[in-house]
Amino acid sequence: MRKALRWLLALVVLIGTLSTAGTATAAAAADTDIKDRLLAIPGMSLIEEKPYAGYRFFVLNYTQPIDHRHPSEGTFQQRITILHKDVSRPTVFYTSGYSVSTTPGRREPTQIVDGNQVSLEYRFFTPSRPAPADWSKLDIWQAASDQHRIYEALKPVYTHRWIATGGSKGGMTATYYERFYPHDMDGVVAYVAPNDVVNDEDSAYDRFFATVGTKECRDRLEAVQREALVRREPLERKYEQFAAAGGYTFTTIGGLDRAYEAVVLDYVWGFWQYSLLSDCGTVPAEAAHATDQQIWDSVDTISGFSAYTDQGLETYTPYYYQAGTQLGAPTIHFPYIEKPLIRYGYQPPRNFVPRSIPMRFQPWAMRDVDTWVRHHARHMLFVYGQNDPWGAERFRLGAGARDSYVFTAPGLNHGANVAGLVADQKTLATARILDWAGVAPAAVRTDPSAARPLARYDARLDRRDVEREPALRP
Repeated sequence: MRKALRWLLALVVLIGTLSTAGTATAAAAADTDIKDRLLAIPGMSLIEEKPYAGYRFFVLNYTQPIDHRHPSEGTFQQRITILHKDVSRPTVFYTSGYSVSTTPGRREPTQIVDGNQVSLEYRFFTPSRPAPADWSKLDIWQAASDQHRIYEALKPVYTHRWIATGGSKGGMTATYYERFYPHDMDGVVAYVAPNDVVNDEDSAYDRFFATVGTKECRDRLEAVQREALVRREPLERKYEQFAAAGGYTFTTIGGLDRAYEAVVLDYVWGFWQYSLLSDCGTVPAEAAHATDQQIWDSVDTISGFSAYTDQGLETYTPYYYQAGTQLGAPTIHFPYIEKPLIRYGYQPPRNFVPRSIPMRFQPWAMRDVDTWVRHHARHMLFVYGQNDPWGAERFRLGAGARDSYVFTAPGLNHGANVAGLVADQKTLATARILDWAGVAPAAVRTDPSAARPLARYDARLDRRDVEREPALRP
């Protein structure tokens, strides 16, 4: 009996000692400068720190396996940024699906939850590209595994809840991450995320363009687009001069003529992606009577004549590679343009990637994600713009989804966000984001209509406008 009592006493003392040691360790970690804590993570290195009032902003490299299935086969440096608020706040995990900005910026969910923000550069966008580049390692699972590994590295520092987010290709990326690692995040906010389930069936886009906006606006845009093809010869001479002055070449797409038509055929799509119905007044009203310069300027402003040059395509090679291997790409038709005026039609992603890079399409990749979202979505919010072409093929929820939503912002384009939703959807979306992040005030838990962002809007820090990429890239 005495031995049993001595053993019990020793156990109590041991537990007390471990508890005290754990508390001391936690306290010591809290007292350590956040930069030191981040740089203590194996594989993390500092590129630079930039000041911003109320935050610490770090640009970092993190060592990643080129192939997460075979980590011994080499590594590369993946760039991330951290907008640090406080380790006691939730963390938003953001990616655009492209390169990462090294200027401090705060995405909408970060403002809503008043949290930290980790931003990731997508693999194979420079400088986060393995050398030499094995393009077969650029797929949605490898990219999701990049996020998973960074989350696991940072979770001991940022211990509170995490929300994944992204817009356009970044919204797709956040969705794929949730599909492959559904236990990492506490919620997902995916903005304007395309969902091309069946790559060869794109009639939804044709239906969209037949009804978007007003007939007057559609007629203006279609007339300018047609006129640019009618005047192909003089405008291509201008294009040759433009290319010579800028040092542009056209090897990848196969010539200036192909590039010219690709830019012109992007015109209507590009307008609705980046502009609002109220911008229709900027489009020449009488295209047939407009000067060549007016037609050129309108197409260049919306589509960008540098987009399909070798120099314009090079930056986005990783996107076009993924579009041609997994993501899919839209094909639309132009019933208002006479067939002889169109020589190539909407060209496939294969035409925008150097031929030295092999590509093979995997039709099952998007079907798998779509099926998973319909049946297993948990704590997911999808936001679309009513006048955004990319929303013609979107994610939808099935009977298996729980606490998940698809909302459409009226009149908005590819920059649609929660702030642009109708009032009841805006407050509901805000309330759910706050709840998923574990920071919903008691008043919001009782009445979602009371939900508001926890941080004030900062015009320098908060991103509200759609980020312009050349047309026909999400």
